[in-house]
Amino acid sequence: MFRSRAKDEKTPAADKAPVSVSKQPRDPQAPKGRPTPKRSEARSQRRSVANTSMTRKDAAKRQREERRVQLERQRQALASGDERYLPARDKGPVRRFARDFVDSRFNIAEFFLPMAVVILVLSMIQVPALQNIALLLWLVVIALIVLDSAVSGFRLKKRLNERFPDQGKRGAVAYALMRSLQMRRLRLPKPQVKRGERP
Repeated sequence: MFRSRAKDEKTPAADKAPVSVSKQPRDPQAPKGRPTPKRSEARSQRRSVANTSMTRKDAAKRQREERRVQLERQRQALASGDERYLPARDKGPVRRFARDFVDSRFNIAEFFLPMAVVILVLSMIQVPALQNIALLLWLVVIALIVLDSAVSGFRLKKRLNERFPDQGKRGAVAYALMRSLQMRRLRLPKPQVKRGERP
């Protein structure tokens, strides 16, 4: 009612003015018309975009694929002795030395399985003399394995202390003795030294 006439005339003119879309490229020095976001805000935006782009099913599928690739690498590393992809229990120079120490010598324990089969066959034959021999063989084999393992463990511990004085050697001797119970061709990681070769 009491508005000025000049204001009423300006308003429709401003509304009807066409918006000019410039096709010229924006000058890099010119202001962009909005404030630069803080680093924390930009990070949270990126994170939310990354999280929303992958569904739960896709994430599980991707995780399974990564696990499969990792297991395949481990399998190849166990065959080739590649330190980079070995399981944690086999990694490190101490464990490698323990493996080489066992693989470089004859261990009585590695022949336990074939000897056990022979002893079992002898004990099943219904001849008292053969059954007595089988029992005696059991005792001899077990005594030899215990003695050989004790000597090997003592020698390995001494060599580890000489070669790796400043590194952790916990569990290395037990690791080597468990390896000595396996037949050479079935050991994983595969033996990297020949018998008689000093590690």
